[in-house]
Amino acid sequence: MLKKRGEDFDGQQVTVSGSGNVAIYTIEKAQALGANVLTCSDSGGYVVDEKGIDLELLQRIKEVERGRVSDYAERRGISARYVAGGRVWDVPADVALPSATQNELDADAAAVLIRNGVKAVSEGANMPTTPDAVKLLRDAGVAFGPGKAANAGGVATSALEMRQNSGRESWTFERTADELATIMRGIHDTCYETAERFGAPGDYVVGANIAGFERVASAMLSQGLV
Repeated sequence: MLKKRGEDFDGQQVTVSGSGNVAIYTIEKAQALGANVLTCSDSGGYVVDEKGIDLELLQRIKEVERGRVSDYAERRGISARYVAGGRVWDVPADVALPSATQNELDADAAAVLIRNGVKAVSEGANMPTTPDAVKLLRDAGVAFGPGKAANAGGVATSALEMRQNSGRESWTFERTADELATIMRGIHDTCYETAERFGAPGDYVVGANIAGFERVASAMLSQGLV
């Protein structure tokens, strides 16, 4: 989405909510692409780390020790501070990636993101953005990646596993990652091109909804169900 606007993910300031599997691997990917990830959270509150989240420390605390993000702040040092309660969306950032739970990003939070100059929001969790928040972001011209497209990677990876099983193959991590990247680029391009075709350039919600409908309708017609 950023590249379509003439920008790159490298160097962007990013807020991520959550600290479970989705959030941890969102942070990993964002950092691999050169972003500075400032936040993570759990049900107790959130952490802001100006130096960028130390992924190894976060993984050790959450996946091994089963601790809290407050533990992360205590052990990280002066670059990190813990905020009990609250929300990561109050932290100014270029990109916001809601990766915790349903309806976590409401209209009030979206208004704060817009005031702070957010450029893009992409859903990692299932339906983390309320309809009112989605409308505000779209009306403000923020690039918004709806979850039905943006977090399709999990289902896509399951399909890749099924391909390996049916062919009695075992792929390397690199091959699987390449296959997944191809799928996700295809999803992006389909959403983008569909939105343009229906007179809503740059609106990924329109593109994802219409493209999804067309795929289902085509399959039903092919099966003689309509």
